[in-house]
Amino acid sequence: MNYTSVDNKKPVVRFFTQQKQILIFITKILIAAGLLYYLVSSIDYVQIIPAIEDANLWLIGAALVLSFVNIFLQYFKWKLTSNNILDENSRSKILTSLFYGFSAGIITPLRIGEYFGRAIAFRNKTVLQVSLATLIDKSFPLMIVASIGSVSSVFFVYSYYNVSIYITIALFVVLFSLFYFFALLVLNPKFWDGFLFSKVKKIERMNSLIESFQTLKALDRKYFLKMSLISFLFYSCFLFQYAILVSAFSHHFDFLTFLWVANLIMFVKTVIPPVSLGELGIREGASVYFLTTVGETTSVAFNASIFLFLINLLIPSLVGLVLLMKRNNA
Repeated sequence: MNYTSVDNKKPVVRFFTQQKQILIFITKILIAAGLLYYLVSSIDYVQIIPAIEDANLWLIGAALVLSFVNIFLQYFKWKLTSNNILDENSRSKILTSLFYGFSAGIITPLRIGEYFGRAIAFRNKTVLQVSLATLIDKSFPLMIVASIGSVSSVFFVYSYYNVSIYITIALFVVLFSLFYFFALLVLNPKFWDGFLFSKVKKIERMNSLIESFQTLKALDRKYFLKMSLISFLFYSCFLFQYAILVSAFSHHFDFLTFLWVANLIMFVKTVIPPVSLGELGIREGASVYFLTTVGETTSVAFNASIFLFLINLLIPSLVGLVLLMKRNNA
């Protein structure tokens, strides 16, 4: 049975291997066409120029500089994951893979294209391997957002909806207990060996899939702590970018409040995954809601959110597109 199933897969594997150059070329065309369509249909350039004219350009420049820090932290995080899971050490491949992911992710709902886009740079890795590594890489920022964002949300509900202090304390106790037990579970190597690689592998249909997950055994406590630290720095960089942009457009400098709002926006965007391209919609709506609640205007909230999207997603996606079009298919 096993030999037959493997043999049945070989023609498919051979087909994708033989047609790899054509598939990469088609992928390039699709990403380029999708990104160009997205630029034309989704970005309101008429509103962007007046917004810049009324803003503090020094602060916008500071947010733009932080975007380089943002990308470096994402690269460092992806490099650590690629080294451990994909056994890939080429810095150039890892960097181009990250930018390919930006380009493919921005034109797909839920940024799912990022999982496939990153795989283009690694000729000797399967899409499943790279997708698994990407999933692990992206899960750490999500854990940071879930933990910090949920705490920020409880504070927001208590501050603006007159929730009882006893309910608030109870929510904090539940949250911190969940965080504590989750950390114990993930940091315990027996969880991976005892559950994922032993019990689940007993299911015959899961054998081939579980084999792809064997690299997770290389993820130790040191990797977990490094990824958690880098993800926290990456998330903090994003929060500071948003706070700086709000200050640039509002000419107010209530940084703590703006950082708090940034936490809330990211938490809402995580809880309600956007199905639109480039995550537009949920982020802007959340920005308007929370910033107007704390006293800022709708235009400030929208401008800060859209400029954060431009410098953190759109510009890197354009860079990724240039790299992808120059890529040698041979």
